[in-house]
Amino acid sequence: MKPLAEFDLNLLAVFQEVYRERQISRAAARLGLTQSAVSNALARLRRTFGDELFVRTAAGMQPTPLAQQMAEPIGAALAQVALALSQRGGFDPATSTRRFTLAMTDVGEVHFMPALIERCGALAPGVRLRVQRTPGPGLRDELETGRVDLAVGAFEDVPHALHHRPLFRQPFVAMFRRGHPLGQGPVDLPRFLAAPHLIVDAAGSPYDRVAGLLDKAGVTDGARCRVPHFTAVPYIVATSDLVVIVPQKLAESAAGPFGLTWIVPPLVLPTLQTRMFWHRRFHHDPGVQWLRGVVADAFLEE
Repeated sequence: MKPLAEFDLNLLAVFQEVYRERQISRAAARLGLTQSAVSNALARLRRTFGDELFVRTAAGMQPTPLAQQMAEPIGAALAQVALALSQRGGFDPATSTRRFTLAMTDVGEVHFMPALIERCGALAPGVRLRVQRTPGPGLRDELETGRVDLAVGAFEDVPHALHHRPLFRQPFVAMFRRGHPLGQGPVDLPRFLAAPHLIVDAAGSPYDRVAGLLDKAGVTDGARCRVPHFTAVPYIVATSDLVVIVPQKLAESAAGPFGLTWIVPPLVLPTLQTRMFWHRRFHHDPGVQWLRGVVADAFLEE
């Protein structure tokens, strides 16, 4: 291994982007380099470390065990450098071209992203937003290394290393098309259970707890369809007699465009507490502070 003074630190940025994107082309686009330049940099890294680092597979450039060991310390080091530079230069949203990565679920995208895109377009036209899915167990690492700047959602079992701020609470409601029989007159539990249901199997999310309660109440006995996420839900219930339990914010967003309505179900269900999360290492990062302020201004409910 070369002494640090002889090592080209630009190669670490290439390593990080290839590790993150798993594709040479996407890594090159993020770095503003050609694909051949990234390939050449990767070849230099391989010679330096005496390891393939990334192996081309049908699922993209997959890291070797050594690359997996290196990823966290390299990401943390680069995040610290970025933080030092941002502290010195400050953050001017009107002129910044910074790219922020947010972690949220598919239902979170529906609620948060339209307003965030509009506000950032007005306040910071050069800022770019990227959304990614981050399973609960990986949330801390993504925020700690700076690969994710801010997580927004009803994430549970959050590590102590993460700061958080509550935004709002929301109940679960029963959503269905306008003109559905459940929209006429009071709905008791037998009538609700008799309706055909759509079940969302959103594994690893707070909805798991709700799904267990629905199963216990007998709602899943009337399930005609199951889907793994919320994205397709408005399309399905808008053209069928299916009823689905969803967070109220999703029902509010989907009601107009899809011709839907909702009621309070005759079940005792928990409420969702939505928060934003960030790592304490980036608590004073001016850019992340600004982004937190934008989210709070748009979505904080007292």
